[in-house]
Amino acid sequence: AIRDVLQNHLLQVTSLLAMEAPSDADARSLHNAKLAVFRAMQPIDPRHVVRGQFDGYRGIDGVAADSSVETFVALRLCIDNDRWRGVPFQIRAGKELPITATEMLVDMKPAPRIFDEVGTPESNYFRFRLNPEVVIAEGARVKRPGDGMRGQRVELIARHRPVREKLPYERLLGDAMRGDASLFVSDDCVEAAWSVVDKALHHEEAVRPYEPGTWGPPEAAGIAGAEGWHDPGPEASSPC
Repeated sequence: AIRDVLQNHLLQVTSLLAMEAPSDADARSLHNAKLAVFRAMQPIDPRHVVRGQFDGYRGIDGVAADSSVETFVALRLCIDNDRWRGVPFQIRAGKELPITATEMLVDMKPAPRIFDEVGTPESNYFRFRLNPEVVIAEGARVKRPGDGMRGQRVELIARHRPVREKLPYERLLGDAMRGDASLFVSDDCVEAAWSVVDKALHHEEAVRPYEPGTWGPPEAAGIAGAEGWHDPGPEASSPC
């Protein structure tokens, strides 16, 4: 999960979310903007990593009976630049989870209190779903109909595309034939990404077990803190 999914995919997604606007639309400018983010990422502290392995993994044909390979990882990442210093990036990925999806949630700082709330008000957020469909949504609180200033949560769908025009590798092959390197990774970015995850690979604690169909080992809850994890669900919104 760390060597493949985290290093090879999720750090790329994180860099696209956190980068400054590229100076131009060409591939080199995009790579430079992503590289600046990678170089600002702090090496992942092993104390902020939880590795898991789903029950039954070692019984799969070809897997060693004493395998310590993680099928799940949850971690906290820091980016030390002016925009993101002090903002935690929490990443979680694994096999045999309740749903297969790639989703980012940008949790905003709490807004000033406007509504009469019961309990802790939920924050506003932006949600980006990349797979299996593409969704861009904004979560906010609005006034509930009726007397009084009672708030309720709503989600506004800005874009919903339930069907992909091309499979990911079809697009990459087409880009390669056209000489468009925008979606490919530069050598500098690869080396910088490995330097971020290197410490997390030298772990001393054993993998934590978790049941298939759950969101990983219970210890992963400590990575997200009091706010907890965002659990993506089946996308039920209609196209707009």
